[in-house]
Amino acid sequence: MKNFKNIFSITLIIACVVVIASSCNKNTADPIPNKFYLQSGNTIGDIISTDANYSILKAAVEKAGLMADLSDRNKVFTVFAPNDAAFTLSGIPAAAISVLPAATIASILQYHIIPGRKLFSSEISTTFPNTEFVTSFILPAPNTNPLVRFSAFPSKSANGAYLNNVPITATDIDAANGIMHRLYVVNPPPSKFLWDSISTSSDLTYLKAAIIRADSGVAVAGRLQTALSSFGVNLTILAPTNLAFQTLLTGAIYQALVKQGIPAATAFPTAQSLASTPDVFTNPALFGALSAQTVKGIVVYHVLSSKIPGIRTFSVNLPTSETLLKTLLNSAVSIHPGVMAQAKFAGPFVAAATFKGLANTTASNVIINPLNPFATDQNYINGSIMKIDQVLLPQ
Repeated sequence: MKNFKNIFSITLIIACVVVIASSCNKNTADPIPNKFYLQSGNTIGDIISTDANYSILKAAVEKAGLMADLSDRNKVFTVFAPNDAAFTLSGIPAAAISVLPAATIASILQYHIIPGRKLFSSEISTTFPNTEFVTSFILPAPNTNPLVRFSAFPSKSANGAYLNNVPITATDIDAANGIMHRLYVVNPPPSKFLWDSISTSSDLTYLKAAIIRADSGVAVAGRLQTALSSFGVNLTILAPTNLAFQTLLTGAIYQALVKQGIPAATAFPTAQSLASTPDVFTNPALFGALSAQTVKGIVVYHVLSSKIPGIRTFSVNLPTSETLLKTLLNSAVSIHPGVMAQAKFAGPFVAAATFKGLANTTASNVIINPLNPFATDQNYINGSIMKIDQVLLPQ
């Protein structure tokens, strides 16, 4: 559990740094209620203020300057509310609230608030993968439009209800001005674009090189790298690790060398050497096998969407029986069956998940962190990433 707190705290610190540096709104949005529900009784602000289980949330809401909004009977909100246990499990004790800047706390809380809507648990969709709802958190610079806000993704299945990949532990806490659902941990807002992570992660250097190779000769506007760096996009990336690429490329290069008549004893170490660096994608001698078009076909096969802007999928959204899911390859080859996906759950958490490409003999495994179930999914401004241990092959 200590490791989980450390990992989560690092994620939160990164988010806080970006939030502080970006434009953010101290107050939640001013929603227009679609209808009134309870004109009497406790407001969301009243519940947070009087329930001892929400003492940390109360301190955070007060410091962020959001209590007036959440106590306003003329506004309607859905609040995904971490209780004290959730804050503690996230590595955010009560003492941290007094240290963190008010703007940072406000942005974190705003990502837990859906304005203008009372979303009952019965209304949370069970449709794959989830439903997108706009939160009160304004997108950071370079966005300058206060109406453009971060989205969160509630979902529901036989394994439970979730906000993104965080389990909801209690639902439908009714209030005069909306409804609350209790969260297992704090769900911090994303702070980077997909490309920010792919281009800087030490274990995704091959994926970065493959994307750059796939974009060769493509105008900037049409590049996958551009989409991975853009607002308004929702893409789910199945990211093979460096070892996954090295294993595939070593085998492919070895077979090609043997077909050319090179002895196996020479071919294998040569293949290992060529595949030992991401520069393999820029080696002209291999362009016959690693053409930009071939690499692009493989890369887009690792994006869970049949189009852009696409969909955002978390591991908790994956089906428990083998199911074919469309990929971005289907935007060019509509009849392609896609990738076979399956997840196994232990309670509300994913214990194992796999993806199998059409030409793979075995399935790839999603890399699960047993010390931190939330590290399986990496949430970004424009999508999510799940790391896998094998490259998926479309044909």
